[in-house]
Formats: sequence, C-alpha cells, structure tokens
Amino acid sequence: MYSVIKQVHVMAVVFTAALFLLRGIWMIVDSPQLERGWVKVAPHVIDTLLLLSALALVFMIQQYPFVNGWLTAKVLGLLLYIILGMVALHYGKTKGVRVLAWLSAWLVFIYIVSVAVLKTPWLWF
Repeated sequence: MYSVIKQVHVMAVVFTAALFLLRGIWMIVDSPQLERGWVKVAPHVIDTLLLLSALALVFMIQQYPFVNGWLTAKVLGLLLYIILGMVALHYGKTKGVRVLAWLSAWLVFIYIVSVAVLKTPWLWF
C-alpha cells in the first residue's frame, strides 16, 4: 500500500509542477487560457490529492513535521511556495513582480523536491 500511495504522491507532484509551469507561461504571455474553467479547478483537485497522499505517507512512515527536520523543511517550503505562487498567478501588482515570484516559487519547489529525495533540509551543507 505504501508504494501505491507514494506513486500517487509523486505523480501529483509531477502534475502540479507541469500545471504550474503552464500557468506561469500563460501568465507571462497574457494568455486567455488562464481563464478557462478547468485551469481554475484542476490545481485544487491535484493539490488536494497531493496533500491527502502526503498525510497518508506521514502516518505510514511515522515521521512528522515539527518532529523530523526534513519534513518540517518541506512544510515550511510548501508554505513559501504557496505564497509565491499566489503572488505569481493572482496578487502580483506588475508582471515583473509576478514573474519574479514565479521564478522564486520554482527555486522553492526544487528545494522541496530535493529535501524529499535526500531526507535532509541541509542540501548544501
């Protein structure tokens, strides 16, 4: 069961990253595609699946945020990623601010994935 849930989690990460990439590109080029219904709904569905699978894995491996450093780093990174994503795709006042937030969100995303793979928050130390 663990391997199935982990696979669901990893696939949700891939889908959320692909959709964030696509939405960011559409934001940069001012595409009307951003206003399509599925583009507004799909991220919520994917991210809900991502969160539920993450919670299932946490309980299965019995390692918890704010107890285990690497999971704490993932949760804090996730919060920063969400904030940057909101600025990038919704609340940035200028396109420059939105693009900077989008690029910054990608750096945080890479950090989160690296922490997940290496199981340490100290990637370069």
